[in-house]
Amino acid sequence: MRILLIDDEEDVRFTTRLALEQVGGFDVEEASSGPEGLRLALERAPDLVLLDVMMPEMDGPTTLAAFRREPELARIPVVFLTAKAMPSEIKRLVALGATDVITKPFEPQELPARIRAALGRQG
Repeated sequence: MRILLIDDEEDVRFTTRLALEQVGGFDVEEASSGPEGLRLALERAPDLVLLDVMMPEMDGPTTLAAFRREPELARIPVVFLTAKAMPSEIKRLVALGATDVITKPFEPQELPARIRAALGRQG
């Protein structure tokens, strides 16, 4: 399983990648911005995108909208990462088309199970 991780924070990418690769056995590619993530997704066709909500230049919801406009990316499940854990914010992100919303900070050991559950909902 290939996961594309899009987050502007290097330490979050490091921790997330480590958890997904070492604990979950996933192949992870990283992007530090929405435009870079979109380009990588078009090149590599990931099985799932893990997308930070708050990023400069192109935030997570804008990036998700760009994914949905591309026919080859439109059906890829997207899981948002956010520091905003308010139920209303989570509901808004799901309404935008997210498969799941994971709040930061998250427990790295539990992340692979959350990703597998999100992939299962797409099946």
